[in-house]
Amino acid sequence: MSNRIKILPDHIANQIAAGEVIQRPCSVIKELVENAVDAGATKIQVIIKDAGKTLIQVIDNGEGMTSGDAITCFERHATSKIESANDLFSLTTKGFRGEALASIASIAQVVLKTKRVDQETGTEIHIEGSKIVTQTDCVVAAGTSFEVKNLFFNIPARRNFLKSDAMEFRHIEEEFERVALAHPSCSFTLHHNNQEVYNLPMANLRKRIVDVLGKTANDRLVPIEEKTDIVSIHGYVLKPEFARKTRGEQYFFVNNRFFKDHYFNHAVNKAFDGLIQPKFFPGYFIFFDVNPAKLDVNIHPTKTEIKFEEDKFIYSILLSSIRQALGKYNVSPTLDFEQETAFDVPMSFRNQPAIEPVIRVNPDFNPFQPPTSSSHKSGSSGLSPAIRAQGFGQTNPSAEDWQNFYKIEEDQEINQNHLIEPTSVETVKEFLVKDRLVLTPSKSGFMLIDRKRAQERITYDELMEQFVNSPIHSQQLLFPYDLEFSKNEKIVWESNRSLLERFGFQYEIHSNQLIINGIPSCVQDDSIHLCIDFINETIGYKEVDKGEIAHFVVLSIAKSVSLAALKNKIEPSLLIERLFQCQDHQYSPTGKRILNTLTLEELKSKL
Repeated sequence: MSNRIKILPDHIANQIAAGEVIQRPCSVIKELVENAVDAGATKIQVIIKDAGKTLIQVIDNGEGMTSGDAITCFERHATSKIESANDLFSLTTKGFRGEALASIASIAQVVLKTKRVDQETGTEIHIEGSKIVTQTDCVVAAGTSFEVKNLFFNIPARRNFLKSDAMEFRHIEEEFERVALAHPSCSFTLHHNNQEVYNLPMANLRKRIVDVLGKTANDRLVPIEEKTDIVSIHGYVLKPEFARKTRGEQYFFVNNRFFKDHYFNHAVNKAFDGLIQPKFFPGYFIFFDVNPAKLDVNIHPTKTEIKFEEDKFIYSILLSSIRQALGKYNVSPTLDFEQETAFDVPMSFRNQPAIEPVIRVNPDFNPFQPPTSSSHKSGSSGLSPAIRAQGFGQTNPSAEDWQNFYKIEEDQEINQNHLIEPTSVETVKEFLVKDRLVLTPSKSGFMLIDRKRAQERITYDELMEQFVNSPIHSQQLLFPYDLEFSKNEKIVWESNRSLLERFGFQYEIHSNQLIINGIPSCVQDDSIHLCIDFINETIGYKEVDKGEIAHFVVLSIAKSVSLAALKNKIEPSLLIERLFQCQDHQYSPTGKRILNTLTLEELKSKL
C-alpha cells in the first residue's frame, strides 16, 4: 500500500500561505508599504490602477537591496529581522516572518527594481507565480520599487471573490491611512487611476491627522498624554459632539503598529459615558509605547491582534488619561475642590453696601378664615376660575362642595394623563397610544399597529415601485444643505452618484464637503440630516453588491420619512388604509412586525 501523505510543491505551498497573508489588494499595499518603512524610507509613493487589481506599485527611497538580497527576499521565511525565537519578543519592525514577498510573488506578476546608495547600478527582477523569469542590472534611483501586476492571475477563483473597485479602494485607503498615521515623519502619496488621492508631507502627528481627515479636524482634537513605567500613551480623541454612528475614525497603535482591541476600545467608550448618545462611537488616535518583551504580535497573520502582558493595568491608565484630558480641556464637567467657594458677585454690585433682608409677617392672618371680597378683586386668593365657579372662596364650603371639587379634579386628571386619545370626537374608531401605536377595533378584537414601521413599509413600497418605472422626483432646496463627511462617506456618494441621483438627490462634492441641492420629494427639509445619516450608515461600512444598494437607499429614505411622520401625526385611518394596500403589510422592510391582533378572549383574560 503506497503512502498517502506528500510534500506540497513550493509554488502550491506559497499560494496556500498567500491565502492567509494576501486576502485582497489592500493586503499587498500594507506589506509593501510597511517594508518600505522598515527600510528607513522618508518618501513613499503608492500608485494603483483598478483598485489594485491591475497594478500596485510602491516606490520608496529606503536603503535598497543588493542583487543577492533581491533574489533571496522572495523565498519563504526569508527575513533580516530575526535569527532566533527570542527575537520575536524584541521586535521594533513591522514585518519579520518573511512570508509577504513570497506570497505576493506566488499570485501575481512582480517586477522589482532596487539599488543601494553605495552601488552604481541596481537590480531588476521579473517573477511570475514564484518563478524568476529574468534578472538584469538596471539604472534606478537608490531605494526600492515594487510593481505587482494582475493580482491572482493564476487563481481565478480568488479573483472572482474580489468586490467592486469602490469597495476594494476603500480597503486600500484604510490600510494606507493606518501606516501614514503611524509615521508622520515620512511623506506619503497615493494615486489611483492617474488621480492624486493623498499627498501627505512630513509633519507632526496632529498635522498628519488633519491632513487625513480634513482641515476642520483640527478643532475637534483633544490631546491625551500619560507616561508610566508600564506604558506611555499619547495621541488625540475627538470631542464628544463629533461622535458617529459608525466606527470609522478609531485607531490604536502600539510601538507605531496598528492593531485592534475590543478591551481597550471599551475603556475609551467608558471614558465618554454621559458625553455621547447611546449607539454612538467616539473617534480616537491613540498610541501606546510598550516594552516589546511584554507584547506578542505573532498571533495573527495580519498582525492586527496583539496580546498585552499587562492589559488590565493599561486599561485603567487609558481610561483615566482620557477622562483627565476631557476634563482638562473643559470637554466634560469637573469639580475643582481648590477653587474659592465664595460667590462670584457681579461688578455692578461689588461697591454697594450689604443690606439685611427684612421678613414681614402678618400676625392677624388666619388660614381658616374665608378671604374678603377685596382679595377676590385683586386676585390674591389664588383659586382657579373652575374652583371659584363651584362656590369656593365666596362662602364657607360645605361637604357637598368638597365632593364636587374632588370630582372636578379627577375628571381633569383623567383627561390630561390618559394614554389613549381619540382621533375623532364624533365616532371613535382608532386611538393613538403614546403617539407611536394605533389601536383600532377588528372583527375578533383589537388590532395594534406600529405607526413608524407602518410608514416605513408604505414609503418603501411606493418608492421602490416608482424607482423601477422612472426616476424619483426631486425637490430643489432653497438653501443648499452643506455637510462635512469622512473619506469613507465620500466614496459612498462618489461611487453611487448615478443611483442616488435617480432617487432624487442632487449634490456636489468639494474636497470633504457634500453640498445637497435637491432631495427626494417625499423627504422633508428638516429630515435631510436623518436621511444622509441613514445612507452613510447602511452603505458606508458594508460590503454590498450593486443590487443591494438600491434596497439600502430606499430603506434609508423610508426610515427618515417614518420618523418625520411620527411628528406630523398622520390620520390613523389614512395610515391603516395605505398600509393594507401594501402587499406585505405584516412586516417592515427590516423584518420587524408591524401589527398584532388582540382577541376579546385575550383581553378578558387580563381582567
